[in-house]
Amino acid sequence: METTMTELEALLMQRSLTDPELLEAASKASDFRILPNASVIKIGGQSLFDRGRAAIYPLVDEIIEARKQHKMLIGTGAGTRARHLYSIAADLDLPAGFLSQLGSSVASQNAEMLGQLLAQHGISTVSEAGLSTVPLFLAEVNAVIFSGMPPYKLWMRPAAEGVIPPYRTDAGCFLMAEQFGCKSMIYVKDENGLYTDNPKTASNPTFIPKISVDEMKSLGLHDSILEFPVLDLLKQAKHVRQVQVVNGLVPGNLTRALAGEHVGTIITADQEA
Repeated sequence: METTMTELEALLMQRSLTDPELLEAASKASDFRILPNASVIKIGGQSLFDRGRAAIYPLVDEIIEARKQHKMLIGTGAGTRARHLYSIAADLDLPAGFLSQLGSSVASQNAEMLGQLLAQHGISTVSEAGLSTVPLFLAEVNAVIFSGMPPYKLWMRPAAEGVIPPYRTDAGCFLMAEQFGCKSMIYVKDENGLYTDNPKTASNPTFIPKISVDEMKSLGLHDSILEFPVLDLLKQAKHVRQVQVVNGLVPGNLTRALAGEHVGTIITADQEA
């Protein structure tokens, strides 16, 4: 049963914002999905951008073709340049909030480069202030590009250990998908998906086509393919209850995922029945 506006307003005026009854009433209020027909795509920085033309050009061609059928919000990762900046800043004892700004600058650079490659097709890059124009771009050209780093900057929540920002581009893209109420969240990386061990270093890891957040944590895989906070965000989400990880180096994988095919690994918020 939904909470009426009158009931909720009365509680908001009378109670603390952490009051259990107020929180329960707010959770029953209806939640509007802003862009239910759009998908968020995160293009990995180290996985794809750092590989240059050989990796990015085929993906650009796929995006141009896919936008004929699908609406896409395309987020960019940071990659190796950000890691280099993190190492220097950490050595200087700078805080996570400062490192967050450095990572954001690199993700924005990748967004600008992708925007230039897609400019002739009318696909533009938007910054924080330009997010209000996203619906217009989707209506006109079915795609828009944004930097995947969440805009926490100096307000970045410190990590439990160390100074590396815990909420980076994987988390930023997921938050975009959840807050806009999008239909899917697709991570484009350089591996086929999740494995029981690192496929770049292990001799014979087992591929995992589908898994829940709880299963990943129980197997110790919680930080093996996505940023750890993404799994907790997924568990708490109202709209985006699963994410998909695909290999962007394989032509057609992104298109298949956009069409709803099970390609790569699907990570779910809920345990399978």
